[in-house]
Amino acid sequence: MADGTPTNFNSSVVGKTLTKAEFVEAVYSRVGLSRRDSADIIELLFESMKETLARGEAVKISGFGNFVVRDKKARVGRNPQTGRDIEISARRVLTFKPSQVLKEVLNK
Repeated sequence: MADGTPTNFNSSVVGKTLTKAEFVEAVYSRVGLSRRDSADIIELLFESMKETLARGEAVKISGFGNFVVRDKKARVGRNPQTGRDIEISARRVLTFKPSQVLKEVLNK
């Protein structure tokens, strides 16, 4: 589309963000656990992912994708307002690479 909206998406879905509460509701309605148990499961899942990533290990979810922590070296950058060189400190960044299955679903 001319406004940059992908043509293969329903307009009611574009721009919507899935929240943790909606994950909990999905587990509650589809699995049949209580809302509290569903919330505990979702919280445990995300906590396990955070702990794994904090150790620098990858999280691989079959059919979905890989979350990987990468170390970036310090480098020299430029302040766009002043044009002066500044040092950008070393840091860790999280990257996500979708699986081929997810790519196919997104491009239907």
